[in-house]
Amino acid sequence: MAACTTTYFEAGLNWQARVAERNTELLAQQPTRRRRVRTPEFFFAHHLDNTRLQKSPDPVRLREMRLFSAAVFFLFSLVMVYGMQHFYAIEGSYRVEQEKQTLSQLREENRQLRLAQAELTQPGRIDTMARGLGLVAPQPGQVIHPNLRGDVNAPVEARMAPPAQPAQ
Repeated sequence: MAACTTTYFEAGLNWQARVAERNTELLAQQPTRRRRVRTPEFFFAHHLDNTRLQKSPDPVRLREMRLFSAAVFFLFSLVMVYGMQHFYAIEGSYRVEQEKQTLSQLREENRQLRLAQAELTQPGRIDTMARGLGLVAPQPGQVIHPNLRGDVNAPVEARMAPPAQPAQ
């Protein structure tokens, strides 16, 4: 092909003569390429010079494009708002489900703690442990409940009050 190109320039042929020569070569090569079936192939060169063309402004088309752009932007905004709301709703449902699981875990933990408290505060268990440590049951009058108010006229056990601090 390079040799063919150099012959064009060397021969000094114009463009149309070169196209005609190329078409002749292609036509001569066809029987060997196509199993002896002749199909004409032609090479057409198109040279369009659009450098002098100048596009004129079209106000109707410009208005249509602006209207179309505004409509597309509006629809895109609606789709994005809908998508955001949808994803926030999904995220909220996941968060609610997670909170439900946390609540059920905390309820189970609370139930376990109440069972442990009930087991640890059984009077029989406490009494057995106290006797194992060498403690005995309190004598009558030995236990004083500070939050219970007794009869005002009832005898009271003597108590030692701390001495009053002198004012300085």
